[in-house]
Amino acid sequence: MRRKGWHTHETEGELILARRWPARFDLSVETRLPPVGRKARLAHQVRQDLWRALQSLRGFSPCVSVREVDGATLLRAGGQLDTSAPRALAEARLAAVLHDDDNRRRWVRWSR
Repeated sequence: MRRKGWHTHETEGELILARRWPARFDLSVETRLPPVGRKARLAHQVRQDLWRALQSLRGFSPCVSVREVDGATLLRAGGQLDTSAPRALAEARLAAVLHDDDNRRRWVRWSR
């Protein structure tokens, strides 16, 4: 389903949020979070923070995947990259966003 310019698809317990469909994860980083109640809210919050961190990266379009695995939330964040870019630097920025304790607390609190 497309809403306000974002595609949201949920299949087999996995929610994917992407600007373009089909979603592509040319860059991605994964992390585990405590269980959340609202996957879509979590995905939108993470997407906003990803965009803030990587908006200067030309050709980047964020994608977020959220699913429940073994009593935890598995979050994969990254996105489509249409140009050549320093991949290691971009993934380091993604990891910094995903592993920031303040971000993680805010995301979990917002998506309960």
